[in-house]
Amino acid sequence: MKKVICLFNTLKYLKQKQFSYRIYYFIRSKIRKLIKYHYPILEAPIPKVLTLKQHKTFDIYNIYNNNKFTFIGISHEFQNNNIDWNYAKYGKLWNYNLTYFDFLQQKDINREMGLKFIKDFINYPQAIRGKKMPFPISLRNINFIKFISKENIEDEEINTFIFNQYAVLMDNLEYHILGNHLLENGFSLLFGAYYFQDETLYKKAKEILGEELKEQILNDGAHFELSPMYHQIMLFRVLDCINLVQNNTWKEKELLTFLITKAELMLGWLDKMTYNNGDIPLFNDSAKGIAPTSEELFDYAHLLNIQAKQIILNDSGYRKKENKNYECVMDVGNIGPDYIPGHAHSDTFNFELYVHGQPIIVDTGISTYEANETRTLERSTSSHNTVELDHQNQSDVWGGFRVGKRAKVTSLIEIENMIEATHDGYKKQGYMHTRKWNFFNNKIIINDSIEGKMPKSAIFYLHFHPDIEVKVEGNFILTPLVKIKFENVIKLRHTRYNYSNLFNLKMLSNVILIKFDKQITMEINIL
Repeated sequence: MKKVICLFNTLKYLKQKQFSYRIYYFIRSKIRKLIKYHYPILEAPIPKVLTLKQHKTFDIYNIYNNNKFTFIGISHEFQNNNIDWNYAKYGKLWNYNLTYFDFLQQKDINREMGLKFIKDFINYPQAIRGKKMPFPISLRNINFIKFISKENIEDEEINTFIFNQYAVLMDNLEYHILGNHLLENGFSLLFGAYYFQDETLYKKAKEILGEELKEQILNDGAHFELSPMYHQIMLFRVLDCINLVQNNTWKEKELLTFLITKAELMLGWLDKMTYNNGDIPLFNDSAKGIAPTSEELFDYAHLLNIQAKQIILNDSGYRKKENKNYECVMDVGNIGPDYIPGHAHSDTFNFELYVHGQPIIVDTGISTYEANETRTLERSTSSHNTVELDHQNQSDVWGGFRVGKRAKVTSLIEIENMIEATHDGYKKQGYMHTRKWNFFNNKIIINDSIEGKMPKSAIFYLHFHPDIEVKVEGNFILTPLVKIKFENVIKLRHTRYNYSNLFNLKMLSNVILIKFDKQITMEINIL
């Protein structure tokens, strides 16, 4: 019964469009298997090599080196450069990254090498799963077109393959998922439309980008899935599309103003959220090495003559307080779009603290997308700097990318140096959790209170960066940069956790579990 309720609480938030397309694609796949359907081979129109401004090579492109590929922190060498494009030893995500072809943008991948990789993939004798999947198609076609344009390549076989991949994509647009997946489809279709000067591709690209960017970019500029990492990825795609429209004459730049407006907002949010040392908060599904860095994106925007808009954090639910001593980023919002919370964590009222440019209190990060115990733990309330009641999650994260019952912020009060918010994630158990931050020049005071009946267990989790030495003395936590004092504490327990700011990397670090009854006060003093 619990599983049924959890499934109901997950499905009830989906859009009708998601249900309709899931059913349609499911039935269609069964029919096509019965009739052994194959996509017809279409003759590609003569493409137009695109003009694109070349930005500095991003760190994320440093993937291939001497027959060895490195994705999500895992390296593999294919002997004699005989690439197995279905290689699945390290999971689906590693294989997907292999078939995205981001490495084509690597500075030391020359024309001959790139052509060899592309031809090898096209003519691979076995069926490649990623050849028919819309998300890999979207990313791969952008990378193919960018490489072809940079190297001024004219190759009928490659063009035919790309055009036919777009036919598959058009037949499998990710309306059943929506979110960043559908946006990636739209970005790619725009590249295909300009490359082939194809009206059908352009019409669909314009429709998707127009609808989805209006919905997915919030008023304060955040991407609505509320992952700083995915925000960087989506901003990168928007800048690529601006580069495309800005520097090619087809369609008379009719999308340019719209794209620039969105980019300015997104740059403003990223500028506000990025720490002074260049890091991003690791909120929700965020890690280093997957997206271009903030600095790289600001440089790319400068190349395109686009400036960040000054914004005030609001709709995203994130807030940031900073002065010359510290930077504190807080989550006082809901977990994200109800119909696509796959990258959300059970982390309401989570926060990070940097002191003098150094991370002190941090989000634990993510190390995997596999649906396993590690993924479940990394999305749980106990892996964030907030309060867990009765050993339950605030929001019911499950199945790798699913969320059932989810916490909602029911009250938010903000004045100059104070933020107070309440969420109902434990309402069913009879509790409401309120957290109040008070900010001063050299200290931060955080007060947590539980309204309702007495919880069986109330634990405040506090995770420290691996570089920070931590000592517990009575009700005090001592570090080289901050001294933390607690009031109304039952017990402090010092243990260890795995910090992961990169996929497939775990570093042992310190976490303090602070047990209390219904109210607790933490005072962070900056040393």
